[in-house]
Amino acid sequence: MERPSRQRQQERDTERESDEETLSCPECDSTEIVTDADQELVCEDCGLVLDEQNIDRGPEWRAFNHSERQSKSRVGAPITETMHDKGLTTTIDWKDKDAYGRSLSSEKRSQMHRLRKWQERIRTKDAGERNLQFALSEIDRMASALGVPRSVREVASVIYRRALNEDLIRGRSIEGVSTAALYAACRQEGIPRSLDEVADVSRVPQKEIGRTYRYISQELGLELKPVDPKQFVPRFASALQLSEEVQSKATEIIDVSAEQGLLSGKSPTGFAAAAIYAASLLCNEKKTQREVADVAQVTEVTIRNRYQEQIEAMGFR
Repeated sequence: MERPSRQRQQERDTERESDEETLSCPECDSTEIVTDADQELVCEDCGLVLDEQNIDRGPEWRAFNHSERQSKSRVGAPITETMHDKGLTTTIDWKDKDAYGRSLSSEKRSQMHRLRKWQERIRTKDAGERNLQFALSEIDRMASALGVPRSVREVASVIYRRALNEDLIRGRSIEGVSTAALYAACRQEGIPRSLDEVADVSRVPQKEIGRTYRYISQELGLELKPVDPKQFVPRFASALQLSEEVQSKATEIIDVSAEQGLLSGKSPTGFAAAAIYAASLLCNEKKTQREVADVAQVTEVTIRNRYQEQIEAMGFR
């Protein structure tokens, strides 16, 4: 049964209030009719109970704060796009114990093993669901390795579902499309992860990920803005143990360089790494090009080239 929404509940309360306004007491003709704590219609003037059979649609328990109210909620876990069945099917626990924590007999263990096996089989009814189950497990594995929040996993799962529904998987590997969906979700949610970092946790080469990403973003109409190098600054600076002053200076260098058109056609990770390197020198927290390059996963040559451009843009020689 569908749980009534807040809007529907408000409409119901409004109707009840309007009904109470039209009622009048048969004893004293008063129109001051209210609903008391026991959900009874009572006349405020003379105390006559007009109706004691109202249905109380609230919970039967008492809750005195928000945490108690949430802990006593009857609803289960919310549906999630990260599971092929959206988390609506049942699962059988892997522990061979009964409700009292006692170990099962060998006959019962054998029976539970068969039930688990058939439970796993009937969760996917066709090849499309098996495809989706494998792809979503890959997205979850890669997202865990990258350390991205759950919102990114949800968005990546939605993108993959759209690609599957529009038959964009045909002729491409499941791993490639799922990795491309995760990379697109990172960009869509503003979580800075480079293509190199995503390729490191994937089982497909970087060239295939980039090609698949461009294809699905074009076919699905994903409006993704270019990656801002400033998004990488906090993460790189934190890994290098640099201060807030260095981060602020690096952001300033990126802004000034971008205004002069130096960002066009450049790698955002290399641009951010060079800005951090320049800022560390200016703030007397020197880091070597090798250290910065290892954190940003770019070459020292890239940092040197971008560094020279940014220093000239800032007016330093």
